[in-house]
This record gives sequence, structure tokens and C-alpha cells, in this order.
Amino acid sequence: MITLEAAGDLQNAFQQHRAFLWAVCYRLTGSAADAEEVVQETFVRALERPPSDLTMGWRPWLTKVALNLGRDLLRRRRRQPYVGAWLPTPIDTQELDEIHGTHAADEALDPLERYSQIESVTMAFLLALEVLTPSQRAVVLLRDVFDYSAEESAVALSMSTANVRTTHHRARRALASYDQLRLPPSADVRTRTARALTEFLGALASRDVQRLEALLADDVRTLTDAGGEFTAALNAVKGRANVLRLFLARQQKMGPPATQSIVDLNGLPALVAGWRWNARQQPPMVMLQCELDHRTGRIQRIYTVLATCKLGALRRPPYQPHTPNRYV
Repeated sequence: MITLEAAGDLQNAFQQHRAFLWAVCYRLTGSAADAEEVVQETFVRALERPPSDLTMGWRPWLTKVALNLGRDLLRRRRRQPYVGAWLPTPIDTQELDEIHGTHAADEALDPLERYSQIESVTMAFLLALEVLTPSQRAVVLLRDVFDYSAEESAVALSMSTANVRTTHHRARRALASYDQLRLPPSADVRTRTARALTEFLGALASRDVQRLEALLADDVRTLTDAGGEFTAALNAVKGRANVLRLFLARQQKMGPPATQSIVDLNGLPALVAGWRWNARQQPPMVMLQCELDHRTGRIQRIYTVLATCKLGALRRPPYQPHTPNRYV
């Protein structure tokens, strides 16, 4: 049993390290709810079976437990069927707290050797991680996002240093296609993405097919995560004509929202729109985000989240009178 003094120490550790653990677990799982579950379970383990040696402080032990729990959760999740396309939980990157004690991304480093902490929460990056095993995913995050050495990663993951290096090499090889097309969310990329998103929504509202065609890349594809709650395409919709048909039909069916706002989610601008009614099979809230082709500047990926369990953490934007050139 933990002593009263140790309980007070653990409470302080919870306050000090909770944000860091959540940041690691969110990137590991891509789910805000799963990250919160893992962090809570980590501190339950600390209460029930505290470490005997705290000469290095609480963080190494807490990180090790959280990573083990997170990898177990990923393995369980992959054995469970998910209805339709899966997308990460949208999070408000404007409100992310500073993570105490982590290493900031060094812009001088080779961009193919490091991912910034903002890039590592983007939809594209989190989806790219889905091809990795849980251990590969954890190694990439520790080595390439949080700047852990191979030795530090080995301790955190209960692996040998040689195994960490091998796992890291295989994971980076699996991420090669992402690295070739990656477009880190710099200030310029965010500005261009916001412009493209606004133009897309305006053209969609006015049903300007010619303008929509000019905005979309030839190989544009869209994913919709409805979590089985609402009617939606179960697989990726590919190609300009198919994507246009989908969004024009959706816009006509849903009509103008009561609330709407463009905010920064997962490092890039996104539309958050809400409806004041909730008919059967009609989502009360929608998040829509796009990514640009780094070569042409056209919209190449569109992500839409309808699942209410993934949108609960987002505040509904303040009511704005409907403007006909901005809805989906």
C-alpha cells in the first residue's frame, strides 16, 4: 500500500506529468478518450503498485507504464471491428498546454529525421502511424517526436537498445510514403489551407461545380468517420468526380448549419459546424478538414468526422447567422 506521504508525492506527480503523458498517449492511440483512459489507469497502477525506486523521479516509471498500457490498448482495438473509416479524434491545437520537460523540435535538423510536435498530431501523420505495429509506433514517437535516445527508449519500452534501433529502422521504412508527400503545418501551409477550405465551402454552398473542380486534385480522396452512428460512406471515396458527387449530395441533404466556425484542429484549419435539430441518422455536429497537395496546392485529402463521441471535446462555436457561402 502507498503511504500518505507517497500519496501526496503521487498527487504532485499527477499534476506535473499528466499533460506529458496525455500528449504521448494521444499520439500513440490517436484517440482522446483512449489517451485519457490510459493516463487514468497509469495513476491507478501507481496507487496500487508504486515503484520501489524513485531516484530518477516519477516520469520515467509513469511513461513506461503508460506506453505498456497504450500498446495493449492498441492491440485490443485492432482486434475489434470498426464500422466504416476510422479517423483520429480532432483536438484543438490552439489550446494544447505547453508540455513540461519535452524537447522542442529543432528546425535545423534534417526534416526526414524529426517530426515536430504539431506535425505529430495531424490527421495525416496519425493515419500514417496506423500501418505500424504498436511497438513501432511507440518507438517512432519516442525517437522522432519526443527526442528520446535509443537507450532512453529501450528503458521506456522494456526493449533492448538493439531492438529499438531495428524497430525504428523498420518503422521509418514503413513511413517512407508519408515522408515523400508530407507537408508539415507551417504558418504558410496553414494560411493556404485556410484559404482553400474557405473557397471550397463557398463553392460548395453555391454549387459552383467548375470552381470545385479547380480546387480539387485529380486523385483527391475523402474519409468519413461516422462511427456507425450515421449514414456515411464506409470506405474512402476517391477521384474528383466521386468526391464532388458525395459533397454536393451531403450539402443538399443537410442544409445550412446553425453554428459554424473555422478553428485550428490537429495543426490545420478545420470547419466545425452544428445543427439545432437532430433528425434520425443526421449528425448534430460535423468537423471537416482538408490537406493540400504539396506540388499543386490543390485539395488532396478531405477528412470528415461525424461520430459524436469524437466531437464531444470540441466546443460548439458561438451562434452566427447563416451566411450562404459557408456551410457544408
